[in-house]
Amino acid sequence: MCGRFTIAAAGALLMLLGAVSEAHSPPQAANPLLAPWVGPAGGVPPFDAVRVADFKPALEAAMAENLAEIDRITRNPAAATFDNTIAALERTGHRFNRVNAIYGVWSSTMSTEDFQAVEREMQPKLAAFSDKIYQNAALFARIQAVYGSMDKLAPVEQRLCWFYFNNFVRAGAKLDAAAKRRVAKINERLATLFANFSQNLLADEADYVLYLKDAADLAGLPEPLRAAAHAAAAARGHGGEWAILNTRSSMDPFLTYAERRDLREKVWRTFYSRGDNGDAHDNKKIIAEILALRAERAKLLGYPTHAHWRVADSMAKTPEAAMELMMRVWPAAVAREHEEVAAMQAIADQEHAGIKIAGWDYRYYAEKVRKAKYDLDMSEVKPYLQLEKLREGMFWAAGQLYGFAFTQVSGLPIANPDVRVWEVKNAANAHVGFWYFDPYARPGKNSGAWMSEYRGQENLDSRIFPIVSNNTNFVKDESGGPLLISWDDAVTLFHEFGHALHGLNSDVKYPSLAGTNVVRDFVEFPSQLNENWLSTPEVLSRFAVHYQTGKPIPPELVAKIKKASTFDQGFATVEYLASALVDMKLHLAGDRPIDAAEFERTTLASLGMPAEMVMRHRTPQFAHIFSSDAYSAGYYSYLWAEVLDHDAFEAFTEAGGPYDKAVAKRLHDDIMVVGNSVDPGQAYRNFRGADPKIDGLLRARGFSPKNQVQAQQVQAER
Repeated sequence: MCGRFTIAAAGALLMLLGAVSEAHSPPQAANPLLAPWVGPAGGVPPFDAVRVADFKPALEAAMAENLAEIDRITRNPAAATFDNTIAALERTGHRFNRVNAIYGVWSSTMSTEDFQAVEREMQPKLAAFSDKIYQNAALFARIQAVYGSMDKLAPVEQRLCWFYFNNFVRAGAKLDAAAKRRVAKINERLATLFANFSQNLLADEADYVLYLKDAADLAGLPEPLRAAAHAAAAARGHGGEWAILNTRSSMDPFLTYAERRDLREKVWRTFYSRGDNGDAHDNKKIIAEILALRAERAKLLGYPTHAHWRVADSMAKTPEAAMELMMRVWPAAVAREHEEVAAMQAIADQEHAGIKIAGWDYRYYAEKVRKAKYDLDMSEVKPYLQLEKLREGMFWAAGQLYGFAFTQVSGLPIANPDVRVWEVKNAANAHVGFWYFDPYARPGKNSGAWMSEYRGQENLDSRIFPIVSNNTNFVKDESGGPLLISWDDAVTLFHEFGHALHGLNSDVKYPSLAGTNVVRDFVEFPSQLNENWLSTPEVLSRFAVHYQTGKPIPPELVAKIKKASTFDQGFATVEYLASALVDMKLHLAGDRPIDAAEFERTTLASLGMPAEMVMRHRTPQFAHIFSSDAYSAGYYSYLWAEVLDHDAFEAFTEAGGPYDKAVAKRLHDDIMVVGNSVDPGQAYRNFRGADPKIDGLLRARGFSPKNQVQAQQVQAER
């Protein structure tokens, strides 16, 4: 769920094997990664003891132990039952999960050159390990036997049986020996390609930094942005200069405020060329091979395309259903975008700029339109958006909705000095879990924002408490002053915290069904829903306070924000949907060879992509779909979840408001607690009393009847 999505720990597919007894495990005291976690509430990750050299032997030992645990299950002479097979599987993999969780933290936040070497070696080994489990014929026979006679089991046990059976079949458990071998080879090769793609992207983000030497080049930038750029340059050995990093959190504000059009173009082109520079870090050939291997694997598994394989167990069920939703929204979004650009062009013409709005002008002139149309200058809002105060606001809202209280703790091991930890307790003052916060950008850390789960919740043999983290990439103010963030970044902060709340609220017996272990187009629902509480008056009046005066944001400024809430939604929707549509079309293309650059151009042209816009994630930098299989043919899920999000929030507004206790209790009981122990469609109906409607999404994005008529005309012309 990274960039509003989480970067899964490497090998996370294996996490379905749950938590484990280690009674049969040999002592591994020499390697701290293999030791049980110690400390409060069941132990915490030993980040302070980690050495990169320990990862390979720890992963290899943990994988060997996990396979031995599986072997004990398959050698059981007794007939397969839920307890001796399915529940037994839930008790395996504890040591592996611990090691893999820390490995994932290093992969996403501490990716040094020596770690990357380990990652390149271990990723294919992790893939092979996964296939050894999924292709274990004796194990699958036992799972199938339980699945075939599960009528007398409790509903949650039936759900778990289905979960295992479905995952094994989808991974190739029913294939013949030759096909299994080929799938395993494909998975190993894909694991290598995913690592290469991610490392190339990380290299381009680190290597392509714009250093400005003249203060005049910063014309238009608010002082907090200048200070952040100055600190970023100093941290990279360029004292006295200003650094515009090649990340979204640095690019976005520069394009919004910088008056120098030539520099805006340079920053824009550099950012959208990541992975596409024709050098050693170019990702286009990697993409072509990934797509070919995915297509081959899908056919081996009995699906016409990779898209059909990926979507089959989602809420959408078919790529066609996902495409239908996207194409209901796309024409209206394009129509709205044309209106937005016309307003920008009018201002540029009034200023005699002598330009036609281009990609590097969009944010700059959009901000001018915002000021003219809504009398809203977002640079006036930013002084009220202090990172730490907004974090407190997130905690407060979580307390109102779920009864949570957050207390910062010290003395626990952390991976980097910037990381902080909070203990979470419920309304009865009982321990719920730990929340780790890693807010700042640094070399070796992925860009964007995401939630990670260090330990999942379960109640199988005892209460195991969740440990979750949120990760962002703000440029640290080395002066020690308060860090000010944009409104969009504040929305992202609440979004990722929604994932964390999903994990913290979980109260499920079986680890494979707990927390965020839900289908891709449902996992984004709790996170997107949580965005809504940022703009509530209760949060803004308490926590949006001026960093100098301490005064709360003025009500008239809040009113302007609310009035402008649908502003620029054409841009936001088109930018996102372009990526989602290209993702789906890439994976519906089957086994025909794909030239990534050409496919992107022709697909966007066929969709009528506005000339002044670009995909939110261009293909060579689309980590969601090419750094793992996680979001491949699944980037649509944000829109799918947004339908749920807006429909669900209207349940609050139809009742007593955003903090209505009765609706909050239903949200807690029917959505946040149950994980994947209930079918997601049924879980939503339990909460809302009906299936979701798209109307709330269209209203929230401000797509007017005029946009809908224009959309119908566009569709008719096609």
